[in-house]
Amino acid sequence: MDRVNVVIVGAGGYGGCGSVEILSVHPEAKIVALVDQENVGRPYSSLYPHLKGFCDLTISPPEFEEIKERVDVVFFSTPDGVGQSYAPYWLKRGARIVDFSGDFRFRDLSLYGEYARRIGRPQEHKSPDVAKISVYGVPELYKEEIKEARVVGNPGCFAISCILGLAPAVKSGLVELDHIVADAKTGVSGAGKKVNPSFHYPHRYETINAYRIGGHQHVLEVERELSLLAQKELKITFTPHVVPMTRGILSTLYAKLKERPSIDEVLGVYSSFYEGSPFVRIAGPQEPQTSSVVRGTNYCLLWVNIDTRTNTLIVVSHIDNLMKGQAGNAVQNMNIMFGLEETLGLFRPSQFP
Repeated sequence: MDRVNVVIVGAGGYGGCGSVEILSVHPEAKIVALVDQENVGRPYSSLYPHLKGFCDLTISPPEFEEIKERVDVVFFSTPDGVGQSYAPYWLKRGARIVDFSGDFRFRDLSLYGEYARRIGRPQEHKSPDVAKISVYGVPELYKEEIKEARVVGNPGCFAISCILGLAPAVKSGLVELDHIVADAKTGVSGAGKKVNPSFHYPHRYETINAYRIGGHQHVLEVERELSLLAQKELKITFTPHVVPMTRGILSTLYAKLKERPSIDEVLGVYSSFYEGSPFVRIAGPQEPQTSSVVRGTNYCLLWVNIDTRTNTLIVVSHIDNLMKGQAGNAVQNMNIMFGLEETLGLFRPSQFP
């Protein structure tokens, strides 16, 4: 087949930059347009100099009718509300969509309304018919559905970290479902590129804080997916934190074990569940770190532990929030959608600090 022609909307942000980094060297993809509201007319490499010679395309304004080349897929690396406004236009042109926001993570419009309420967005979806055909973009759970999807909603970064960490235990019936706890830490890049005083270096340096306690929007995705796996509605306790590092998410997940399995038995459950999932790595009891293990990669690394004293499963799920939590996972979805090797453009070692 011809190369997959890609348009990236919201190219100037971190998700857009991550997508360009991958796609500019992807052997079967071609970026045909970079769209943003800011820096229009500038070469992309003037905005991100490390991409000079890799991507020097001029940033285009959001006037889509000016894009004359064939477009196979549009990446919406945009805030909530943008993808749902323009998805019908691109679908009519025959393109497929990967959206980075929460616009297409929920077929259930009432659940979308709750998500939108939590982030202060209008609760009425602008493209409800498109939302109803969307596929949730966790390749480890929905690879077959993603192959045929016209619209994929990329998961939230916290959500994919927690879902991948808990899915095998919930699906297999290893754990009690009434008190699952997720304690998650993220670097400041998770808030995006927009200037915010709370992420200003003097304010953020040596500061850690919990936020949206009991009300974070990503918990809706986690609870829905775990409930589907358990075939029973469940709720979890989820607390996110911002820590003074640039990128990375480390989620420590706790659940009471039903029996008293050995660590080898639990590792076997996890390894079996993720057989054929190239970007999930399973490790036994170790001391996790957030520096160079997954930085710049599409991997999710799961450290699986048992506290034998309290008979508690403790899984530490570690991802790069800008890769498996965003651009890398989006490209993985694109590869699947177009019948390419799932790992194409994504096999790379982590970045040493």
